[in-house]
Amino acid sequence: MANLMKPLKSLWRRTPFGGPPKPSVHVIELTGVIGAVGAGRNGLTLARLEKTISSAFQSDDVSAIALAINSPGGSPVQSRLIFRKIRRLAEEKNKPVLVFIEDVGASGGYILSLAGDEIYADKSSIVGSIGVISTGFGFQETIARYGIERRVYTAGKSKSQLDPFKASNPEDVSKLQAILNDLHEQFIELVSDRRGTKIGSNNHDVLFNGDVWTGPQAHELGLIDGIAQLGDFLVARYGKDVKIKRFSPGGGSLLKRLTSKYVAQDTGPGRDFEALLDGAEARAVWARFGL
Repeated sequence: MANLMKPLKSLWRRTPFGGPPKPSVHVIELTGVIGAVGAGRNGLTLARLEKTISSAFQSDDVSAIALAINSPGGSPVQSRLIFRKIRRLAEEKNKPVLVFIEDVGASGGYILSLAGDEIYADKSSIVGSIGVISTGFGFQETIARYGIERRVYTAGKSKSQLDPFKASNPEDVSKLQAILNDLHEQFIELVSDRRGTKIGSNNHDVLFNGDVWTGPQAHELGLIDGIAQLGDFLVARYGKDVKIKRFSPGGGSLLKRLTSKYVAQDTGPGRDFEALLDGAEARAVWARFGL
């Protein structure tokens, strides 16, 4: 029955009785750190977003797809997987993708933005951070102070590299730096491919050093196409009768949301400690941009 109703509804909108179809835009909300972070593992991942993205692209009558992005970055792999999912559907459905950066679209958040044919931001938005970072701590002096002996046994000499309870090894650091440099080059290639001549060849040393900019600065550098907010922009382009429908990975039935919340609130000392670490991890990513 559902398969029958869909073409009938589409036909009704095209008949004199239904009137001319109103323009519509489906908005995919991409908010949060990218990757499996947080006590409930509720970061932005393709596994969590795949159904949401597919649902937004499902209608043939939609005028455009919009992405409302508010992300400080995170996993480069998940960033690219989400990016490719959106671009693949945009090409299959032949739909324009409009991006609107809110508080921040930086690092992996900017990779998500590159899925758009046009990118816009607020004047106060933070944009960019085209670089790669790896952070950690060293506890070797702490455990020595308390008389703790570190015992590690491996098969394969590189299995314990970058151990936070051992002194930093220059060879390990060199290997990590090579990986970071490779990831950085991949990021640069993606930006160059998607933004093309908009960024200008003379800006490369400035653009790709990991710095961030406000909306107007990012516009001047060619990272975005203008200063605009989602609602006002869509009304200006598609008219005051435009229908805006939002798609969020946090959606679903009330029962499903309550069940998910209940499961995520598993208690116990281990779970509490895990939640504390996950929250600190996510908070640290946002804090890099003063948020």
